[in-house]
Amino acid sequence: MARKPARRYNRTVDFPRALREHRARRRLSQLDLALRAGTTQRHLSFIESGRSAPGRNMVVRLADSMDLPLRERNELLLRAGYAPAHPETPLDGPALAPVRTALAHILRGHLPYPALVVDGGGGLIAANTAFDLLAEGAAPELLGPGANVYRLALHPLGIAPRVLNLAEWGRHVLARLGHLAELRDELAGYVPAPDPSGTTLGFAVPLHLRSPYGELRLMTTVTSFATAVDVTLSELKLEAFLPADPATADALLEAAAASTE
Repeated sequence: MARKPARRYNRTVDFPRALREHRARRRLSQLDLALRAGTTQRHLSFIESGRSAPGRNMVVRLADSMDLPLRERNELLLRAGYAPAHPETPLDGPALAPVRTALAHILRGHLPYPALVVDGGGGLIAANTAFDLLAEGAAPELLGPGANVYRLALHPLGIAPRVLNLAEWGRHVLARLGHLAELRDELAGYVPAPDPSGTTLGFAVPLHLRSPYGELRLMTTVTSFATAVDVTLSELKLEAFLPADPATADALLEAAAASTE
């Protein structure tokens, strides 16, 4: 998979605006960010107005201080006229072979419970065989490697018709799409208004799903590579489903046994 060429930006226009937008999204004042980055509010004001061009180290410090995702750190450096700091290695390349092996091991080890791996945009990278039970009946165009799992979850041709608490579950999914505004706006139209009598566990919103093995109630956990310094690796998410009650655990065991017959 070839790496996309780096985009070129107008240093005098794009960087100040991008910096202001990142700071505003994180609800930081100029003083807050200046203190975190070890500079003065006056200097930061000059940078944001375009009156002062920051050095590379200052851009890195500002990005670190706002705890930007690695992709956004690279883009901020590019906008300032500097080379990216973090590599973006193809997932199917030899350098990330240990990662692929580890993820495959985890997916198998989570059986008979469903688990999947997605990229930063929600594209499906891999899933274990138990995930087939969740996706059963979905339109073919919403399935397979690269398909968007958030669209699969909420689209009327996806899992949504079988989700018994779609209003509550749908809002849980939408809340994870803050960095994907266009997709979030699309999928929001599929989510009904909240039901005051919706099912919750008190501590989590379960996926309440109709299946051939009865109604399933599943909790989810999301795991990432916390120490990643590569863009591709930093954006990978492992989502694992766990039974929220004994009946669901039994149903998943039954489904796993049937799939091996």
